Amino acid sequence: MNNTKHKNILPILEQKRFWHLVFFLPCLIIASTSLPKADNLADTLVGAYTQSGLLDQNRALLRAADEDVAIAGALLKPIVSWSTELSHDYGESRSSFAGANTQNINTSSFTAALTASWQLYDFGADRLRVDSSKELVLATRASLLQVEQSVFLRGVNAYFEVYRQQEFVDLRRNNLRLLKEELAAANDRFEVGEVTRTDVAQAEAAVEAARSNLAIAQRDLTRAQAEYTNVAGRSPGVLTAVPALPNVVTNVAQAQAIAVRNHPQMVEAKHNVAAADLIALAAGRDLKPTISLGGSLRTTDKFDNDEKSDLGTVSIQIGGPIYKGGELSARQRQAYARRDAARGNQHYVRHNVQQNVVNAIAGVVAARAVLVSSREQVRAARVAFRGVREEANLGARTTLDVLDAEQDLLDAQTTLISAQAGQFTATYAVLESIGYLTAQRLGLPVQIYDPVAYYNLVKNSPAKLSKQGRQLDRVIEALAVED
Repeated sequence: MNNTKHKNILPILEQKRFWHLVFFLPCLIIASTSLPKADNLADTLVGAYTQSGLLDQNRALLRAADEDVAIAGALLKPIVSWSTELSHDYGESRSSFAGANTQNINTSSFTAALTASWQLYDFGADRLRVDSSKELVLATRASLLQVEQSVFLRGVNAYFEVYRQQEFVDLRRNNLRLLKEELAAANDRFEVGEVTRTDVAQAEAAVEAARSNLAIAQRDLTRAQAEYTNVAGRSPGVLTAVPALPNVVTNVAQAQAIAVRNHPQMVEAKHNVAAADLIALAAGRDLKPTISLGGSLRTTDKFDNDEKSDLGTVSIQIGGPIYKGGELSARQRQAYARRDAARGNQHYVRHNVQQNVVNAIAGVVAARAVLVSSREQVRAARVAFRGVREEANLGARTTLDVLDAEQDLLDAQTTLISAQAGQFTATYAVLESIGYLTAQRLGLPVQIYDPVAYYNLVKNSPAKLSKQGRQLDRVIEALAVED
């Protein structure tokens, strides 16, 4: 995504913004210097994406997997090394011939050598390992996307938990205010003899219970805010109106087909199988001979007699294992076993992904039904409460009847708030179950992490002192995660 296109909608202090996150809906910014910072769901997800240490960790693991391609590829290139040796020989030299003299040895020498070797042909074993490393890179990229989905789903849950608890606190606070009014009314009616002391005590008990429930709601809000801070990297501001729901697939078969093709866990499992297949092939070819080209340059300088020698060697070597104690056969069998394990895991992941789709869609269907029923429950409870209160004013109902009706209304309103939040979390769980809960698909105004950029820098195994190697050093320094 073009980051420049979205930079004008990045969070700005002392602005209140309202924009809906429904698969790339347009954004509307309403600036105000007098209003506190407002948070919407997109703000939360942006914070989760940019502040997550878990994402930083897995991005670093992906870069480590990229380096495995470079390491495997290095085996296909010549290996050049150097060595030096400074030595001193001392002792005596004797001959077995009669009359031969004993000679003392006391010489010093310096030797410098440059050697090179290049494996020319190994029946493709090392090339297969390079290809396997590339498959593991693709698997690790998919794993990173799954971590991203998990971070976003946690962000969604944190946002709506704060929303839910804020509404609960407001509801409990309003309930306490109403119960205080009921208590005052009960005292007034007691003074004129319309109710008994029992009615007043019931009202007092309800007020104290409301105070207790308000304290619990405030505690739960504090916990929800702590979770939000952990996920988004900052404390929540004033939450804006609930955004529009994203469109999701609710046909199980269709959603499962999307998930099997697209879900990061399925993609990761497929690439792990491909990598294991390649390693199994390479293990079989390790039993075959190899052809290598070798060469060396060596110079020796003896200090005592100014003797100096230079020697160069070029060779072609053909060889292979005959017997290594059964190690190569064991490694081949091990590779086959790991290949079978990867295939079994792919089968396991496919069924889990399909089950998660069913669970998520069932959750969103149920959440929609609960929301409809909750709205009707609130409507009916409000009508009942008003009726009971009017009847109590006429003396046809007791104070306890009023308190019970008000409690029913409070319970219904609480259920409605939970149902509203539950519908959103269930909807985003469907997106996660099919692999669509990513920064790119959500269209978030963030710089999307590019997993290909670092891979392209290292895939050819650049030397540290090369131009590309120096560029890599700067990239690594920029990517370093601070404590």
